[in-house]
Amino acid sequence: MLEIGLDDKLPHFHVDFDRLDTAVDLVMKLTRETYPSLDMPFHSRWRHFVTDGFDRYAELAEGFADPTARARSAFDLAIVSVLLDAGAGPQWRYRDPISGRDFGRSEGLALASFNMFTRGNFSSRAADHGSDPADRLRADADALMKLDTGALREGFQVTKDNPLVGLEGRAALLRALGRLVAQHPEIFGRRDSPRPGGFFDHLAAKTAAGAIAAPLILSELLLQFGPIWPSRLTLGGVPLGDCWRHPAIVTPDATNGLVPLHKLSQWLAYSLIEPLQWAGISVTDINGLTGLAEYRNGGLFVDTGVLTFRDPGDAARQHDVASALVVEWRALTVALLDRLADAMRRQLGLDEKSLPLAKVLEGGTWSAGRVIAHKLRADGAPPVKVVSDGTVF
Repeated sequence: MLEIGLDDKLPHFHVDFDRLDTAVDLVMKLTRETYPSLDMPFHSRWRHFVTDGFDRYAELAEGFADPTARARSAFDLAIVSVLLDAGAGPQWRYRDPISGRDFGRSEGLALASFNMFTRGNFSSRAADHGSDPADRLRADADALMKLDTGALREGFQVTKDNPLVGLEGRAALLRALGRLVAQHPEIFGRRDSPRPGGFFDHLAAKTAAGAIAAPLILSELLLQFGPIWPSRLTLGGVPLGDCWRHPAIVTPDATNGLVPLHKLSQWLAYSLIEPLQWAGISVTDINGLTGLAEYRNGGLFVDTGVLTFRDPGDAARQHDVASALVVEWRALTVALLDRLADAMRRQLGLDEKSLPLAKVLEGGTWSAGRVIAHKLRADGAPPVKVVSDGTVF
């Protein structure tokens, strides 16, 4: 997609590669301000559980003496929280009961899901054994299958005046997760009753010499969790999830026109790295995952002029997530993130191992996309208006 764009032959966007330095400079500035030593953690869900220097998850983790029990609980939390992390829309806010502050978008979604998790809202055992962290701090198939949209509405403080985009889609996705987990105890119930956290044991069984490659985490996520996604494109009877069509991508086989992005699955893969490490499993080839095709990263390139609309009127229009324009924008985002990371490494004299893409994202591109969005638009909305059902953005 980027090669076609550099030839200026894409239907919806011009690519001005000379403007990439503007994006690089903004990301570098924010990275140095936030992480002066350049010792960034990985971009993952765990960063959103830290507010004002207070690591909420670290406090929870103290309740687990067994590292594998902690890992299953951490997987439960990460999987449920990430699946709830599609775009919230510009109006929604979450009033955090601990800090009393209001949070929007990803930070708000993270805290809302975290607080539901700590209350045992995703555990079928919480009501009977609420004082035991092992019973409360978990998600399981029984509770997820029965999750009522109303419970999610209450947990996320959704009202007519505080609307959350795609609320029903999120609830349906978690119910689908519960059904999937219940149907496959050989994957999710090796050491416990079926639960998303059982995926930890599935991955642990695939380690070699105590290590697992990040792309294998992603491929197993796509293979085992694929059926939960809303029915869109399929190939050979397999639902493809966050994979879309674009007329510019031409191949001689069944993948003709297909553009695989898998934003939430890769976000989840990044977010499972640390729980695996906490359990003593090494994760290799972290650069084997791509950047995330989401609106903050993508917005960074539009707002810095690397990408411009071929038709300026498209900036004001609403675009379906399956539209060629959105698919084009997201694919270009993934490719440009690699180019931006390379430029940062050259400036800093670092290599891929010392500055992996996961750290560039955290340093980083996501924050830069948000900062420039708020600078250019009062509500901080992305520069591309996307209609989504709560399961993609």
